[in-house]
Amino acid sequence: MKRSKILAPILAGLFLMSTGCGTSDSIKSLLLTSSGSTVGGFYNLAGVDGTLQLKVYAIYNSGKQIDVTPASTWNVKTNGTDDNGFALPPYGPTSVPINNTGLMTGIVPICTWTDAVVTSNGTTAPANPPIWEYTGYYQVTATYRNFTSQPVGIGVGVAASNNSPTGGCGPT
Repeated sequence: MKRSKILAPILAGLFLMSTGCGTSDSIKSLLLTSSGSTVGGFYNLAGVDGTLQLKVYAIYNSGKQIDVTPASTWNVKTNGTDDNGFALPPYGPTSVPINNTGLMTGIVPICTWTDAVVTSNGTTAPANPPIWEYTGYYQVTATYRNFTSQPVGIGVGVAASNNSPTGGCGPT
């Protein structure tokens, strides 16, 4: 009789510990981040051979975050045009590749920014200093274990802008 009175609470305790009291520590979502400069939530891949470090974190129900960048796959779509109105080169190893550590590199001369045109004293010209606006961008998401991150917009400023009085392309 005494053994069953002691054994029942022990078994109940083990059961509760093994089930986590009804919660599991499974993945809830993914978070895609970048360590580069941002303008209004968009990032800029600046300069010839410029790089932008992307990181993917698995967010668990318990709140813990684990870097899953090397195990993630990248999904990249082009949106808009370059500053000349031409279609952006497709994502790939010869344009703006992302390696398995999440490092995105600008290889092809692309400018996805334009300097806003302003009117001052009856004259219309590009703003000086520049007021950068997107003409296009690469929309990046990451996938890990059937979860997809939120999208991140990445402009590319690897070539000089045609309408910037300072000759640059995009915010630095």
